[in-house]
Amino acid sequence: MIKITLPDGSVKEFPKNSTPMDVAKSISEGLARNVISASFNGTTVETATPLTTDGNLTLFTWNDAAGKKAFWHSSAHVLAQALEELYPGVKLTIGPAIDNGFYYDVDPGDQSISEKDFPAIEKKMLDIARGKYDYRMRSVTKAEALDYYKKQHNEYKVELIENLEDGTITFCDHSTFSDLCRGGHIPNTGIIKAVKLLNTAGAYWRGNENNKQLTRIYGISFPKQKELTEYLHLLEEAKKRDHRKLGKELELFTFSPKVGQGLPLWLPKGAALRERLENFLKKAQKKAGYEQVVSPHIGQKELYVTSGHYAKYGEDSFQPIHTPHEGEEFLLKPMNCPHHCEIYNARPWSYKELPKRYAEFGTVYRYEQSGELHGLTRVRGFTQDDAHIFCTPDQLDAEFKNVIDLVLYVFGSLGFENFTAQVSLRDPENPGKYIGSNENWEKAEQAIINAAKEKGLNYVIETGEAAFYGPKLDFMVKDALGRSWQLGTIQVDYNLPERFDLSYKGSDNELHRPVMIHRAPFGSIERFVAILLEHTAGNFPLWLMPDQAIILSISEKYEKYAEKVLNLLENYEIRALIDNRNETIGKKIREAEMNKIPYMLIVGENEEKEGTISVRKHGEGDLGAITVDAFAKIVEEEINRTLKQF
Repeated sequence: MIKITLPDGSVKEFPKNSTPMDVAKSISEGLARNVISASFNGTTVETATPLTTDGNLTLFTWNDAAGKKAFWHSSAHVLAQALEELYPGVKLTIGPAIDNGFYYDVDPGDQSISEKDFPAIEKKMLDIARGKYDYRMRSVTKAEALDYYKKQHNEYKVELIENLEDGTITFCDHSTFSDLCRGGHIPNTGIIKAVKLLNTAGAYWRGNENNKQLTRIYGISFPKQKELTEYLHLLEEAKKRDHRKLGKELELFTFSPKVGQGLPLWLPKGAALRERLENFLKKAQKKAGYEQVVSPHIGQKELYVTSGHYAKYGEDSFQPIHTPHEGEEFLLKPMNCPHHCEIYNARPWSYKELPKRYAEFGTVYRYEQSGELHGLTRVRGFTQDDAHIFCTPDQLDAEFKNVIDLVLYVFGSLGFENFTAQVSLRDPENPGKYIGSNENWEKAEQAIINAAKEKGLNYVIETGEAAFYGPKLDFMVKDALGRSWQLGTIQVDYNLPERFDLSYKGSDNELHRPVMIHRAPFGSIERFVAILLEHTAGNFPLWLMPDQAIILSISEKYEKYAEKVLNLLENYEIRALIDNRNETIGKKIREAEMNKIPYMLIVGENEEKEGTISVRKHGEGDLGAITVDAFAKIVEEEINRTLKQF
């Protein structure tokens, strides 16, 4: 007999070689019908995997993230089988599950696979799924695996296998199909009831631009057709909210091939929007005791060698800038933190002067492959709302909590109410990914967990997601469509202070090492604006809108009255403009609605005579005729509801 510990702490005994499905059946038939994957002692297993030792077992259904991962990974196998049957000679490479669905990278050879082929591929996938073929794992020797793929002339799988250790190689079989695979599948193909292929893209083998470009096919699948229908509706909503589309329509930003890929150009309305976001945060930061600093866009290579960024990212970044002086190299700034360390180092400090809080809207540059660029969410030049706090170890807890308060204030003012916090820790199995001592890591990790607990955050712990120099607290925000985004991050760092030999004089008159906190509530202005655009569908909070109101004159006769209203609004610091074109009032209203201007103020004969404005609210309709003073109060009250004082 073996002892199986379940997530609730209960322990049950089962005969040796019992499977996760046997355990599920012992709990309830309903659970057994819904279980599609499992984890044993932290390792993903199949529901049919024999359990031979005591251990901890977690059962996953479609409602669990791990269950979806197994479902979508299994669906990728079905896609691969369909492609092999429809396109003889196609070479398979890798097919993982992703956040929403799965993809498979293939080399189609002389054939081409495009979106017009999707219906036939989907039909073939569903035909395979209906066969209810079991997924079965089997171990193979390295020689057997190499022989299998050499006979298929699949150099991609051969390359993968050559990097694996003999004794660790497994295949997954279902129907007539076999694939190199580590595991993590649903019981059988019949659970897949609905499939949709979404798009194709080019992808370099192993992400290297020097390798051959493959065809990547993205798809998604569900256990019920209804769920696919709902998802496709969500996709249509997402298309309407695409920040690239809205950014163009609202004239916020653009891109130019002459300027370069991934380098956004902010148009006047977008620049004004950025400025308001920056001023909003600067005002809160000033109250929180931050001081603004400015650092250059480049730095000597040695700066980033000292910080450790060059060793981690140097090869994948922009190439060094060489000066006329022999041997002198500069890099485009990939991070602000090394510069801020040197600002701190500009003079000696006493413990009485700490904490020092340096803030900067600093533009940084990171080389992203062209295939990875996406509107404002993935760019090569972006501005971080960066700040670094240098404090004593005794101050760390209070400072970290104060930063949490600031992040929550930012979210609340911008309508992000649905979020979880993610405590990102290092991977104990892969210490080579990180710099710094175990002692410093343990102190930093515990400080973050304690702060998250004491602030009452809804948090999860993710092992292996830490930055290379320290653990962090990431805020995962759900937008209006239920999509999850990482926004805002706080990181504790004992390592950079050591690397830059930062110090302060303590009460004992000895030199001590400060602790460093990295924080960025927005993350980057570019990405934040993109997510905010999609979350609000361009209907920003009133305090942030480029134009808060538009004055629509019924005819040219009322232009002077429109200008008088505009002047009055300016006295109340309400951002407005006039539309006095020779167009019908109906057309003016429709265009103002399309431009998402919050308030339309209609002026004509009655309004001029009564000294009023007829107010119409975007998406809601007429509010009636009121004075400009009364309208100003409406605007003030709406702003105060969202933009609280920090």
